[in-house]
Order: sequence, then C-alpha cells, then structure tokens
Amino acid sequence: MGKLLRFFVIVYALASVAGCASIDFDYPKSESHALTDTADTTMARGLAGFVAQHPPEQSGFYPVYDGIDSLALRLLMAERAERSIDAQYFLIHNDLVGRVFVNALLRAANRGVRVRFLVDDMNAKGYDTGFAALDSHENFELRIFNPFAHRKARAMDAFSMGRLTRRMHNKSFTVDNQMTLIGGRNIANEYFDANPGEKFGDLDVLAIGSIVPKVSAMFDSYWNHPASLPISALAGVPENAAEALASLEDRVAESLKEVEASKYADAVRSSILNYVQTDASAFIWADYDLVFDTPDKAKADISGDSGSIVVQMRESIGDVQQELFVISPYFVLRKDNIAGFRGLRDRNVEITVLTNSLASNNHTVSHSGYMPVRKPLLEMGVKLFELRANKSIPGDVSRGVQDAKSTLHAKAFVVDRKKIFIGSFNWNQRSINLDTELGVIIHSPQIATELVERVTAALPTASFEVFLNEKNQLRWRGYEDGQEVILTKEPQTGFWHRFNAGFMRMMPIKSQL
Repeated sequence: MGKLLRFFVIVYALASVAGCASIDFDYPKSESHALTDTADTTMARGLAGFVAQHPPEQSGFYPVYDGIDSLALRLLMAERAERSIDAQYFLIHNDLVGRVFVNALLRAANRGVRVRFLVDDMNAKGYDTGFAALDSHENFELRIFNPFAHRKARAMDAFSMGRLTRRMHNKSFTVDNQMTLIGGRNIANEYFDANPGEKFGDLDVLAIGSIVPKVSAMFDSYWNHPASLPISALAGVPENAAEALASLEDRVAESLKEVEASKYADAVRSSILNYVQTDASAFIWADYDLVFDTPDKAKADISGDSGSIVVQMRESIGDVQQELFVISPYFVLRKDNIAGFRGLRDRNVEITVLTNSLASNNHTVSHSGYMPVRKPLLEMGVKLFELRANKSIPGDVSRGVQDAKSTLHAKAFVVDRKKIFIGSFNWNQRSINLDTELGVIIHSPQIATELVERVTAALPTASFEVFLNEKNQLRWRGYEDGQEVILTKEPQTGFWHRFNAGFMRMMPIKSQL
C-alpha cells in the first residue's frame, strides 16, 4: 500500500507540474505576407517570357527524383534569391544537409533577403538555442508550429496530447514569390543521399507560374495562424544575440569545411552547375490543383471535412476510369478506406500500390498498422508491392552509400496516367485525420506516365510482390540473381523484427499511424 500511495503521489505531482506550463497562443507577433512586388528580380525577369507563353491557369512543373538534384535546387534557389525566401518543413536535423541548408538561408539573409522559416515542433527538441540565434538576425524570422510547452521534458505535456498529436507535415520552399519546390523531402541527410547508412527514395516538384502565389498564400495562412509562435515565445532572446548568431555562423562554416572535399560535395557542385545551365524550357506546362489542409487541422477540437486535403484528393480519384497507381511509404487504412478501394475494384479499376516492406520501413510501428490491410486488398485484386531494403539507386557508388538501407519516402498517386499527385500526403490515418498536408495534382499525361513507367520498370528488382497462395496465405515473390524466389515470411527480416511488428499490431494505436 505504501508503494501504491507513493505512485499516486508522484502521478499527482507530475500532473500538477504539467498543468503549470502552458502555451501563450496570444503571444504578440507581427502579421506578415508574401512579397508581391518581385517582378523586377532577376528570377522573375528570366522566367517572364516563358510564363507569358502559357495560359494563366497553367503552371510549369519539373519533377525532381534525385536527392542530390533536389538539394542542389534548394541551394541554387537560395543563392538566386533577391527579395524573399519562405520555407516550411516538418523537420530539420543538425546534420550535414541541415547545416548546408541553414548556411544558404543565412547567406541570403546577409544579402538583405527576408527569410521566413516555419518548422513543426515534433522533431525540434534541443534546437531552441540555435533557432533563437537565427531569429535574432534582422532579416531572419523563425516560428514554431504547434509547440510543446515543456521544451526539454516533453513527456510532461502528456495532458495536451490531443493537441500535440496534430502536426504540420507540409514541405514548401519558395523564393521571390516566383519559384517554389514542394514534395516529400524534409531537411536531413537521409532525404538527399547524404547518409551512408540510409537512403530515402523521395520525390519533389519544382514549379513556376500561377501556382507560386497560391503556395505563398498557403504559407501565409500557416505563418500567421495562432498555432505558429515566434521562437522568442518559447526560448526567449539570447543575452547576446549578435554573439550567439556569430557563433552559429562559425559552427556552420566549420562543418562545411569538413565535407568540402567529399564525394557528396562534388556531386552537389556538379548538380548545381547543371541546373545553372538549364533554362525554363525544361518545365512541363499543365493545369493543376494545389491541395492542402487548413492550419486549423492542428486544433484538437477540429471536426468535419472543411478545408481538408482529403476532400480535394477524393474528387481527383473519384473520376478514375481504368487505373490508380499509388506510391506511399506508410499505408494504414481503416474499414471505410478499404471500402473505397472495393468500390473502385467493383468498377474494374486496376489498382497498384507500392509501399515499404517491414525491412525497408523506417517506422516498424507504421508497418504494424499496414499488416492487416494486405489480405483484404489482395482478395479484391489490388496489386501490392513492397520495397526491398537493398534497392539500388543510380549514383550510390559515387556517393559512397551503395550499402545503405533503402526506404521509400515518396508520396504520389497517378489517375489513369493523366493526373499525378506529388506532395507530403501518406495514405495513412495521420495524414487523413491528424497532420496537415500539402501537394499538387498536375494534369499532365507526360509527367504521370513517366512516373508510372519509371516505377514499373524497377519493380521486379526493387520490390517484392505480395500475393496470396492457394491456401489464402501471404507470400512474397522476388528475384535473386535473375531467379524467381517465393518467400513465406516478411523478406529480409529476422525473428525479433517480425515479433516486434506483430506485437505492435495488437496495440490500440491505429488511429495514430
């Protein structure tokens, strides 16, 4: 009884402490908006002729498959910025890519470019000091979306989990309100082929034209939303802001020196040079729909479909006639979602899904939510493929990551090879119900067909096809040294890995996956 009493005393004390800390969502902040008077910038003048040749309802799109190319584009765009940079990301890491990215933003700010950087707080623990230093720059403003009250002991926010489980998953990077880059990549090594032990297959799209001010308006709605707070509301202002900023700049510069001669740095420099020599004729012009969630989705009491990306995506999928091709790293469906697939199959729509295998998935718990989805889909005739953990990516050898674990992170779907979605939306419960998401549906048979053909050609060697045998048991079909192999267990995994996934499957957390 004594131990039990002490337990309840501790729980009460923790609850009391947790109740003492709260977020001041009324903390004073200035409202700001995307700069619209940027027609005189070098970027705008260079693009004006191409934009004028196309209908105003269309935009130019350039899919970016390669991680190094995608980082090179961000660095080049930041280098070319003259008036503004608006960046919005779910996470940024204090690694090579994170420091290179921050360096590019600081260089722009030092030139007088206004930089606004919005970061979700889920993965920002321990970064307050650096964020505050960045925010102290006269041309650099940083805000945190839906922050935790306890900056270090975040478990103390347990009583606010209804709010904190809702995150900003959007990714956008917009320069001078003239060019934008959106897609699935966060700012960390693994998204840009810079992690020797892990490589993420991902997808972004570079865009120009009328879509850009729409992305900027979306960014403004998040930037000025009550859930976005200045870092000063959470971390305070450094005692010596100039000294803190100078120290941060020195650390970034020093880290860059360490990798200046690396193979990865050479590849980035080469990629940047290639893009410098590429003109706007490389863009594919098409009609489009910019789709995104309202930032109000971050509210714990939000309900209904108002302002939901799901409603907008459903309209595009609803008119599918022949084929739906889905690429999603996390694929966690509930009964109503599965019923939607059944409705498509009843109309004889061919459905192909590529997702992560247990071996390639970077979140075992997400795979546990996907496991019960397989049989119902296979029984209705959906084709299901799971990425191999040792998928080969062109350029691996030159970048020193040929032995890295592969993980699918791209989020896309193609409707009848006529329309393609590229963005941050996963086919899981978090993207559907909890996280805010962003993407674009491009009405381009050229881009849509290219993606399907690229992925389809790689499936035999890059994935395992999941199927049901004559006894309705799950099996995996793959190829080793050109020979077909049939596996009876989750490929490329050991007993404990499979046990953990199976155990997690029994936990009542599917709504959070």
